[in-house]
Amino acid sequence: MGWLDEIVFWHWWIIAGLLLILELILPSFFFLWLGIAAAATGFVLLVLPSMPMEMQLVIFSVATVIAVLAWRKYRETRPVESDQPNLNRRGQQYVGRVFTLDRPIENGVGKVEVDDSTWRVKGPDLPAGTHVKVTGVDGVVFVVAREENHH
Repeated sequence: MGWLDEIVFWHWWIIAGLLLILELILPSFFFLWLGIAAAATGFVLLVLPSMPMEMQLVIFSVATVIAVLAWRKYRETRPVESDQPNLNRRGQQYVGRVFTLDRPIENGVGKVEVDDSTWRVKGPDLPAGTHVKVTGVDGVVFVVAREENHH
């Protein structure tokens, strides 16, 4: 293999650095794990400098898989918590609120005025003026039920 036999630990560290730079430049979240694997391969090669290139590539491959799997396991056990969990799910913020039907619900479909918007609702047929509680959201449609305890 010629020039591949001349690779030493710092070559792997340069590769790791370039991969980390790519991670910063590109809108992905993948090169980080390759960079970590390349750095780990460099450390192994620092300890065992006579390791053949084939073994270095095996270590790099295994380290990449381990890094990705470790990250996935970490993310499963520690999900991201947002201070605004309904940010892109506007309808979710209305679940549990009570509104008065401006128009009746007929054939399971109606509309309700909410602040400065009109929302479609689905639920049991009810006359205008009935208080309904939003129990869920189906896309951009409120799922409602009659509110019995409204004063």
